[in-house]
Amino acid sequence: MERFAVKRGLEKKMGGNAGLAKLAAQYFTDLQVDANGVFSGHFGIMTSISGEFDSDGKLALDVAQLKGSDLSAFLNAEGGREQAMESRKRYSSFLDEATGYTPKQRGDKAKEEAKKFSKARSAIKMAHKTIEMSTSLTQDTIDTAHSMIAELEAMIEAGTPPSEGKVKKLNDLL
Repeated sequence: MERFAVKRGLEKKMGGNAGLAKLAAQYFTDLQVDANGVFSGHFGIMTSISGEFDSDGKLALDVAQLKGSDLSAFLNAEGGREQAMESRKRYSSFLDEATGYTPKQRGDKAKEEAKKFSKARSAIKMAHKTIEMSTSLTQDTIDTAHSMIAELEAMIEAGTPPSEGKVKKLNDLL
């Protein structure tokens, strides 16, 4: 499952999952939509693609593609290479419209999010080390730090990037 940032207001403008399914119908074949608005379909080398706007406002996609000998057979069939290129083109164009971002912007957003996770993990490590080594911290401060660490770890576990403010508060506490 991949998650992509969506430009602010685009989900509402598009009409939520119903609008997303309508957009997907332009790019993929045999489209099915369930009661929750989750679409699924396929095209070319993508044997299955399903997606929706999740509760965080991100585009969540699950894509399965041909691999190994199946992919080789597909590519060696007449028109296979062109069909594979068309599959990638459709997927990329769908992402452009569904997220409102270009491929470069999507990459930048993903890097930005990864950086937030990395900073939070680093702050948690440093906080544990500081608590372990310090002799001057009060029990109250240590308890506060542990609750902040638990909150950050829960966000990381849930796949929600912690804000810089939360990380900074933990760093400033110790």
